Amino acid sequence: MAETPAKKPSSDPPPVFSSLDELSQGSETNAKRYQNLVQAFKTKYGTEPQFIARAPGRVNIIGEHIDYSGYAVLPMAIELDIAIACRTRNEDVINISNTNPKYLDHQSNINRKLNITKRGMMWYDYILCGIAGAEDYCNIDNLTGMDLLVDGNIPPASGLSSSSALVCCSALATAHANKIALPSKAFFAEMCAKCERYIGTEGGGMDQAISFLGEQGKAMMIEFDPIRTTEVKIPKGCVFVIANTLVPAEKATAASCFNVRVAECRLASLVMAYQLGVKRWEEVRKLLTLEYASGHELKEIMTKVVTKHLRSDPYTQSDLCSIMDVDKQYLWKEFLNEQTKSIEEFQLYYRVEHVYNEASRVYQFKDIANDPNGENVAVKLGKLMDDSHASCRDLYECSCPELDQIVAIAKSAGSLGSRLTGAGWGGCTVSLVREDKCKELMETLQEEYYKGHSNGMENLDASLFVTKPGPGAALCVF
Repeated sequence: MAETPAKKPSSDPPPVFSSLDELSQGSETNAKRYQNLVQAFKTKYGTEPQFIARAPGRVNIIGEHIDYSGYAVLPMAIELDIAIACRTRNEDVINISNTNPKYLDHQSNINRKLNITKRGMMWYDYILCGIAGAEDYCNIDNLTGMDLLVDGNIPPASGLSSSSALVCCSALATAHANKIALPSKAFFAEMCAKCERYIGTEGGGMDQAISFLGEQGKAMMIEFDPIRTTEVKIPKGCVFVIANTLVPAEKATAASCFNVRVAECRLASLVMAYQLGVKRWEEVRKLLTLEYASGHELKEIMTKVVTKHLRSDPYTQSDLCSIMDVDKQYLWKEFLNEQTKSIEEFQLYYRVEHVYNEASRVYQFKDIANDPNGENVAVKLGKLMDDSHASCRDLYECSCPELDQIVAIAKSAGSLGSRLTGAGWGGCTVSLVREDKCKELMETLQEEYYKGHSNGMENLDASLFVTKPGPGAALCVF
């Protein structure tokens, strides 16, 4: 099988267009939204915007909860996006508004430290996060005042990365408004992954990377440190169907869910590194780093390292301190954080089993999809997606009954493979479907899932839809 070479992301900055048609890149829905956003800005602020920034959401096809352990993921950008219309102002304030009236206005004084609520309790915290990130990492000495109007069609708390798109879009808008020579897409991606931690979420960088590096019509395998991408072919005659459970997957739940999984993977790396006698074991905080330090390849590390050095029962904080010969204060300070130091038990073995097997599935998916002589490619890819969902459900425990229900319905209606996408605990599923089965699958989901849920038939187009890979972040300057 010919190996598809990874490429280093272009050093080019995000594209800058001069018309809304160019910015929409073929999406009639987005073109109309952008026109409406310009009119709404004029109504809100009494003048026209100087530019619009946009950043897309994403669907992760396979590779869940492994980016923060250092492993490659395989997402695609989607056409749904966050768009921000902006005009600079001479006053020392930033005004943030939303076209959706349920999101309250906010004003920040730029002469004071931006007040970002940990865990993103307010919608505009993500906008402030992007502003603060651009200020810190783009070396902006004195922020300029701005009027911002935000519009988005990514369903919130759906697992399609609406919050990261807010951060990415805000950072891009801030850099341009402050007359910064735009850095590369890869720089923006890494910067936004770092600055999202102002919110308190310890993500691995997938959402931000695909938001900037996405390309129309292409899925991408993304590797990290440094970021590099490999194009992945979508099987001919197949599409992806997104189905929202209508169960919110809020990033504000990070303290009880997402950040605990990050901590468990970190602790597993440290425990195994200590027991292997790795020098400077306390720096081995990612499972990929542990793989390298152990001297074993991905395909053998489960059998030769994990089963030997980790038990299947949970570990208490006292257990961890005893194994690594540290006290609790050191454990809290060096290896946990404010959201996780109150957790008494951590599951390590099953989390690691998921990560290493899921990482292997990503590479298998890429190789099968890109094999020019491959047979039954779509069926094989679907099987990998099914296995991924089972692992997320049983080993990583990040599914929920509604996600499992939609996956089962999709499979019964002809999906080649279905799985949760995004962090889980609610949000969306993604299903690989042959085009001739797409209508039947969507009708079955409508009958067997959405009609049985309160408000399930309201705004169905935003809950159940076909998607294709869309372009990455961009600007339109008038």
